[in-house]
Formats: sequence, C-alpha cells, structure tokens
Amino acid sequence: MTLKKPPTRPQRSLLAPEEIAAAAHRVVEVASDKQASDIILLDVRDIASFTDYMIIMSAGTPRQTNAVADDISTAAKASGLAIHHREGTANSGWLLLDFGDVIVHVFDEEQREHYRLEELWEAAKTVVRLQ
Repeated sequence: MTLKKPPTRPQRSLLAPEEIAAAAHRVVEVASDKQASDIILLDVRDIASFTDYMIIMSAGTPRQTNAVADDISTAAKASGLAIHHREGTANSGWLLLDFGDVIVHVFDEEQREHYRLEELWEAAKTVVRLQ
C-alpha cells in the first residue's frame, strides 16, 4: 500500500508570503485613506485554502464604495496582486474584490450587518482592526 501525499495548496501568485502580507496592509491603508470604516484585516491562512487574507470594511455611500474599490484595485496591482474577480455593485451594498491571495469585501452598513462575515471567520487571526 502506498501512502498518498496530501493535496498541496494551489499556487495563486508569484508573490512571497511577506509580499502578500505587505499588499494586504497596503489595501487597509488605502481603504482608511478613502474613509472606509470598521476595517478588519484577517489572516485566514490556517483555516482557508483559497486565500491568505480577508479584508472587510464598510463604506457609507455607493459613490464611496466605488472610490474605495477603484483605489484598492490600483494599489493592489501596484503591489503585485492581480484582480481575479470582481462581484457585486456599489448599489447592491456589497462589492467583492478577489485578488487570489487577498479578498476584499466592501459593504454598506445594512449588508454588513446582514452577512456578519466577521462572525463567520471568527477563528481567523485579526491582524488589523481600524474603527
């Protein structure tokens, strides 16, 4: 009987772990600069196989949501993260930016309260929390 090796985590980017962490922190900085609120950076490496970091934040208006998302996309690209998928709209109250190693959720207050992602990912390590 031969033992099979457990599946390895799929390669998502060519960035080193410290570069991914720096890119995630840069996203938080940009969101803060754009006045997003209640920003949380979660390290989910030990509990999720599909990403390293999850960032959750709130924006007050659809216009602010779009501005935050656009600036995050620009900063992430400059940090070496490529957007894989963008889902939702500012008017829907939830916009998701999937950079593979970093996933960003921009909510309006109502949708954030409804989905409560912080509770879903409560086993994750909170790296940064900006009120």
